Amino acid sequence: MSAELRTISIHCARCRSLLYRYRKGGRGGLVKCRPERITEDRTAGDLRCPQCGQEFARAVTMGGGPAHKIIRGKVYTRGMSRK
Repeated sequence: MSAELRTISIHCARCRSLLYRYRKGGRGGLVKCRPERITEDRTAGDLRCPQCGQEFARAVTMGGGPAHKIIRGKVYTRGMSRK
C-alpha cells in the first residue's frame, strides 16, 4: 500500500452533488472505497445520491474487508492527480 494518502472529493455524475470526501491511496483510478477511509459522508449510508437518488456503488467484500464498489460512470472525482 502506498504511504501517500490524499483527500479527494467524490461527486454524483448526474446532479453534481458532493457524496464523499475520501482519503485515496495509490495512483490508479477510483474503483472502490474503503469505509474507514471516508472522512466526510454526505449520503444516508445507502450508497445512493441524497439529491437525485441514483445508486453510485454496491456493498461488497474485497480483500477480506468491506468496500463500496463504484459503478462506472456514476461518479466523478476532484483532487486526483493527472498523468
